[in-house]
Amino acid sequence: MLKTIRFFFWATCLLTGIIISLAAGQLSANNQAVAVIKIDGTIDPGTKTYVQYAFDEAERINALAVVLELDTPGGFIISAEAIRGLIDDYDGPVYAFVRPSAISAGAYLALAADEIYMVPGSTIGAAEPRYLGVGAVDEKELSAWEKKMASMAERQGRDPQVASAMVRSDIAIEGLVEEGVLLTLTAAEALEVGYSEGTVANQNELLEAIGHPGAEWNEIEPRVTDTLVSWTTNPFVGTLLLMVGIGGLILEVISAGFGAAGLVSLAAFALYFGGNIAAGMAEYWVLILFVFGIALMLVEAFMPGFGVFGVGGLISTLASIILAAVSVRTGMVMLSIALVLAIVFSVFAFRYFTKRGALRHIILSEEEKAELGYVAPRDQKELAGKEGVAITALRPSGAASIDGVRIDVVSEGSYIPAGEELIVDRVEGVRVIVRPKNN
Repeated sequence: MLKTIRFFFWATCLLTGIIISLAAGQLSANNQAVAVIKIDGTIDPGTKTYVQYAFDEAERINALAVVLELDTPGGFIISAEAIRGLIDDYDGPVYAFVRPSAISAGAYLALAADEIYMVPGSTIGAAEPRYLGVGAVDEKELSAWEKKMASMAERQGRDPQVASAMVRSDIAIEGLVEEGVLLTLTAAEALEVGYSEGTVANQNELLEAIGHPGAEWNEIEPRVTDTLVSWTTNPFVGTLLLMVGIGGLILEVISAGFGAAGLVSLAAFALYFGGNIAAGMAEYWVLILFVFGIALMLVEAFMPGFGVFGVGGLISTLASIILAAVSVRTGMVMLSIALVLAIVFSVFAFRYFTKRGALRHIILSEEEKAELGYVAPRDQKELAGKEGVAITALRPSGAASIDGVRIDVVSEGSYIPAGEELIVDRVEGVRVIVRPKNN
């Protein structure tokens, strides 16, 4: 009996060990994954929040490596620099997979990776910075960006002159690019000049090239918040939000009560500040500054004149809007455009709603013309000093007969019984003020 118990005991221990080993092996197999961060479209603050989340996920699943799959025309330099910081902080290897283009800020991110791989027909380069995608930057900004590109290339053992030629069109490299043309490399050219470790046709070939054949291709999807941040921090969308916010605020001030215009204004400002704060472009104190500015202007609204509260509130509000933007320069441009558009929008909206909308019920929109039935009150100043008789008791208003005409009159506050003789003391507008004749 004792031997039987021992047998079952050791058999149970052995079986438990086998199950644990199999489970651990399966868990280890499940961890054989490469985390893929797909950067496509414009690189913006939303891209930065997505990449930060994706690197956290890569650490959580203990990924073998991180692959930056790039298909981007570029974007905000400040966002690209923030993403480069995330790449530097990650402990594991990071590979750039250009499929099919890494242009401008995208080239910068590719150079920041440990190795670069490109698909046939892909391109990398053309990294001249442009302000909001259209205007040229000054020499100071151009020089700084060129050095950043060259530094990224140099730290990975690549020729920094090639990176500089991607930024400046006045740099010529014999056999590669002539003067006056920005350098953009094909996959073959990048491999030849050492700006790529290999040309691969698909993700399986990439996994083999980086030493992880058969690993799981785990693409980390962006969150809804990342998409929302990308949308709200776009300069054009941000300008639109400011226009709606300011325009709604103007409509709310010139109309009675707090209605739809106020709610729309609050929603627009909430999206503008919320997006920039979530993207790390602004701190919460900027939102507090905005609320403080609005509060000061409300205080000014209940005080005569335009003094320190109004000026302080206006400065605080405008400063908060500018400081919340991706840069002070961008904030000033956005605010200037938004103010002009908001004023135009408010004028047209006010005219429309006073004629057709809800405001027509609370705002007089028709002129007082005789053809519309309006009759102005008769000028009664000639009644001053004349005598009459109270037709009704005055408490203090009532009616009196003056020169045989019934006139609405008012006493100076005292009670006057009907039939009492009166004298018109004075006339103030449409009010005929009388007093007893014997007083």
